[in-house]
Amino acid sequence: MTSYEMMLLKGTYLAPYMQLATQLIGKTREGGGNMFRHQFDTMATLIDYGYMESVLLKASLVHDIIEDVPDFNHNLLLSIDFESPAVYDLVLQVTRNPGETKAEFLARIRESGSQNAKILKCADRISNMIALGFVIHTEFIARYTEETARHILPIAEEVDKNMFHELESLVASRRKYLAALINPG
Repeated sequence: MTSYEMMLLKGTYLAPYMQLATQLIGKTREGGGNMFRHQFDTMATLIDYGYMESVLLKASLVHDIIEDVPDFNHNLLLSIDFESPAVYDLVLQVTRNPGETKAEFLARIRESGSQNAKILKCADRISNMIALGFVIHTEFIARYTEETARHILPIAEEVDKNMFHELESLVASRRKYLAALINPG
């Protein structure tokens, strides 16, 4: 990490967002693991790729909270700090709307999401695809892997070639993993 990147992180106050994310403790993920740790994995992926923008990092810590916490009080998020409205807006961009299919949701991000929404979705999907290595439900792995290839790879190709290459590699490895599960030995 460069000294400039360290300086950017030094002034970013993440603790209130971490505290808000604790509402996800104990919520399991269909793809394996739990939702609380997934928020941190997503943030770590962003930092690993050099994204130090505070709104993006804060949103990564709470990006699933609206979808996964019933009766979430959005005022808790809006009242954290001066960047809270921008964080909330970014979280809404990566939150599936009621009645929206997964394909419609991902198309919305690709077609009208902000640059940060697309980057956040790519980091989120990298975390999700890594977690698939611990899943044995073949239909879920197949659906999720093909969804990534069809919808997320084009977003990644647009916003970050390195994320694109990691996701491309994850798609290939999950396809091999799936083939081994279906045809062992």
